[in-house]
Amino acid sequence: MPSIFTKIINKEIPCYNIVENDRFIAFLDINPNAKGHTLCVPKQEIDKIFDMPEKLYLDLMQFSREVAIALEKTVPCKRIGMSVVGLEVAHVHVHLIPLNEMKEMTFLNKVTQSDSEFKALAKAIAAHLT
Repeated sequence: MPSIFTKIINKEIPCYNIVENDRFIAFLDINPNAKGHTLCVPKQEIDKIFDMPEKLYLDLMQFSREVAIALEKTVPCKRIGMSVVGLEVAHVHVHLIPLNEMKEMTFLNKVTQSDSEFKALAKAIAAHLT
């Protein structure tokens, strides 16, 4: 059965898309730890990050870096945290989380945003991509 991320990639489920190319997509997490919490996902459905072919893994890190730089230009924060957990969805994904406090990396701290806030934020982050 396809993962929820595959369904997003296939446009079966909507998302707050920031950017995508032929191999990766970045979109806002709908249950964010902090404003701007973004997921970077390979379009190829692979369960574990270290099962990825080396080139795809390195390219995902490069894609994530570019998104993180744009995110940091958009959301005021001390830094962008990165996490790869992989237990909640069996499809590789990199969490990029704007951080001001450690609790924002715990996945217990959640913030709420309206649909219009998510849309505006996704657009603002995308505008900072080069």
